[in-house]
Amino acid sequence: MVNEMEKYTLPVLIENDENGYFASCPTLQGCYSQGETYEEVLENIKNAIKLHIEDIEESGGIVEHIDNFSFAAIEVTA
Repeated sequence: MVNEMEKYTLPVLIENDENGYFASCPTLQGCYSQGETYEEVLENIKNAIKLHIEDIEESGGIVEHIDNFSFAAIEVTA
């Protein structure tokens, strides 16, 4: 019998800097990656998330499913 893989929808924050792109998954503490292009960082963070989830599950932890989330960009003058 084959176990069906669990599907997760998780928020990812992607930032651009002088070295390319940096991505993090705020839901999974310490889960981040980087890439030279936007496409590369997306693929890299997907792999990082998959490995992070596998590590959590192997250690007996549970990854919570998130039903909804929101990111917003705001401008503040100080």
